[in-house]
Amino acid sequence: MKDFFYAIQDLFVNVLFAPLDAIKELELENWFAANTISWIFILIGFVAMVYWMLQLRIFDQNNEEDKSVSAHSYL
Repeated sequence: MKDFFYAIQDLFVNVLFAPLDAIKELELENWFAANTISWIFILIGFVAMVYWMLQLRIFDQNNEEDKSVSAHSYL
């Protein structure tokens, strides 16, 4: 049973966290390159938020939303 948990430790430390260790080493050389992944995720989140807001605006302009008091059961 002990070997099972050591195998899980080995999987995470030596395999799954290897890209993060590479980024950690890259940060010492070039901060901008190491943070590129963070900027990509921020950009994806911003684009998704803008898309969501535009979709909400389309539904609001078409008056498709039921805004009555009894529209939702939790109200």
